[in-house]
Parts: sequence; C-alpha cells; structure tokens
Amino acid sequence: MIRVKNIVKAFDSLTVLKGIDLEVNEGEIVSIVGPSGAGKTTLLLIMGTLSRPDSGQVWIRGTETGKLDDRRLAGFRNNEVGFVFQFHHLLPEFTALENVCIPAFIAGMPRKQAELRATELLDFLRLTDRVGHKPSELSGGEKQRVAVARALMNRPAVILADEPSGNLDSANQEDLHNLFLKLREEMNQTFVIVTHDPHLAGLSDRVITMRDGLIQAD
Repeated sequence: MIRVKNIVKAFDSLTVLKGIDLEVNEGEIVSIVGPSGAGKTTLLLIMGTLSRPDSGQVWIRGTETGKLDDRRLAGFRNNEVGFVFQFHHLLPEFTALENVCIPAFIAGMPRKQAELRATELLDFLRLTDRVGHKPSELSGGEKQRVAVARALMNRPAVILADEPSGNLDSANQEDLHNLFLKLREEMNQTFVIVTHDPHLAGLSDRVITMRDGLIQAD
C-alpha cells in the first residue's frame, strides 16, 4: 500500500531523516513514536506528499509520488491521502457538512453527490444533528470527528494523523481511538499515526520507534 525507501531530509545543516525505509500494508494501523525531534512529523509529511524528500522514494498504491509534478501531485494527494491533525483546521465560516465536502469539491465531485457522501460520513460518526453547525458551535471531540469525516471524504488510501488526540480530554481521546479501530474494521481503512499517547500506540497493529532521524525499532 505505502512504501518509503531511503528517505533523507535536511533543513540547512541539520539532517532530520537519515535514510528511512518503511512499508505499511492495507488495513494496518501503524503508530510512529519517539522523542521530540526524532523526525516523526517530517516523515509523516513526506509520506503524505506535503513535503518532498531530499532523496529517496515514496510509493502510494503503486504510484511513485516523486515523479509527479506539483499539479498532478496535489490532485493525487487530495484523492489518496486524508489528514487529521492535533488541531482540526476546520474552516470557521463553513458548517460541518461544508467542511467535510471540501475535498470532494476540489476533486470536482458534483455538489449533490458530495453532500450525500458527507452526510453519510457524519451519520456514521454520530454527528447527524450537527451537520449545520459551524466549528464554534461544536465541542472539541465533535470538531475532531468532523476532521476525520473530511479525511475520509474521497476514500483515501491512507489517513495520516499527527497527534490526533493530543488536544482532547481523556473521554474524547478514548472515543477517537475507538473510532479509528471501527474505521479499520468496517472500512479497512489504513492509518499511520504520529503520537506520544502510549494507549493509542498500544492499540495499533505495529509501533515504529524513531530516534535521531532513524527507525530504532519496528
């Protein structure tokens, strides 16, 4: 499903990733853990094609992303990669339904079809009565579930999550963790999650430990 080979990335004189090899299978939940500065988020951004490596290759569903120009890469990313961040990044002027529809609109999906898909996702995520609410009217847990629905909108190959429960209280953290497991079980959704949460990491199929720009354990 996803393969990265010999990924190297430096910022000025600091080499953040020093030759990373990693494969993620379809339907896996993989957590990446390690101390701050280990290179976890940099690796996640490269896997998600938001950043290009200095050297090395990334394949998603058989496509070598480094061979795509910026325009084709943006379209590929919108269709194949979903993102969930610690802070939901919902657009405040739009409702939950409109926020979830955005990736579909970017992909050119007709409005009626996009709204039907978004409504189905919000129903699945127990947000039926919140579709017309704006982010300021939602709780922290509800905002993060809307962000998950948005990430699922275009049926991506993988959802990449960077500290997705880091801004939630313990009850909403548990709810989000269980949601990821449910999505894997019912949709065979693949996840790669950067986390400092040992409980979330413990629920994963695999835990990748990084330190000083290298994979220390898998």
